[in-house]
Amino acid sequence: MIIRTVLADGEHTARQRLRGMLGDETAIEILGESATAPETVELVDIAKPDLLFLDVRMPGKDAFGILEELSSVRRASLPAVVFTTAYDGFASRAFEVHAVDYLLKPFTLERLRTAIRRVTQRLQAQRHFGSAEVGLDRAVPYLDRLIFKSRGRTVFISVSSIRWIGAEENYVRICTETEDHLLREPISRMEERLDPSMFVRVHRSFIVNLRHVKELRSESGGESIVVLMNGQKLAMSRSYRSRLNEWLTQPVRSGAALCRGGDVTTGKTLRYVR
Repeated sequence: MIIRTVLADGEHTARQRLRGMLGDETAIEILGESATAPETVELVDIAKPDLLFLDVRMPGKDAFGILEELSSVRRASLPAVVFTTAYDGFASRAFEVHAVDYLLKPFTLERLRTAIRRVTQRLQAQRHFGSAEVGLDRAVPYLDRLIFKSRGRTVFISVSSIRWIGAEENYVRICTETEDHLLREPISRMEERLDPSMFVRVHRSFIVNLRHVKELRSESGGESIVVLMNGQKLAMSRSYRSRLNEWLTQPVRSGAALCRGGDVTTGKTLRYVR
């Protein structure tokens, strides 16, 4: 798979360094470079690359303004974007516009290759599913990582490590095995960004990762709960029960840990434990 690529950075030395690092990457074909926002918009519009390495702070307009302009032009499909920057404060916003990766300068060759692997996976998925050529609001793969600021640090969380998500007014609490974080985002918006084959909403206040679900249980009072592998219990409301029932009738997703009759297994159908 050849990835046709454009390098956009306001610093000549930064473009030279990136070009040099990409020199041994046989999958990368560099179509051209740009040093300003207008040059970037024109080059991407003409060359129609698969991938755009984009510095956040470009002369004339920042990276988000460039992507907005490219989206409004609609003369070319928006390429996969990897941000390159010396500033970590734009990470959350970058992934809101569906950036594939976010490289903090100075990044290593190993880190760059990780970004290229992610781009390759994204492009292969788009070609497999036949993504339409639309702008920033196009259908994109579901989240595989969350990146956000917390207590003065930038946190990277793999979505697969999330056990459950809870709503707390205008925030959501993201819970993994070892930690939890509050993010300012409605739970409905978070639900839209998660793969429904992995995450299911079981209550207006809870979303669960099916890979961490042990069993569904009906309590003596008639209430239903979801029991996780670690023993945590979450409420399951009747209004969302039908959604989970629908999921139960589908083939088991690969890698999901499920139970039948209370025994943790794989490859079985999840049943209610009463």
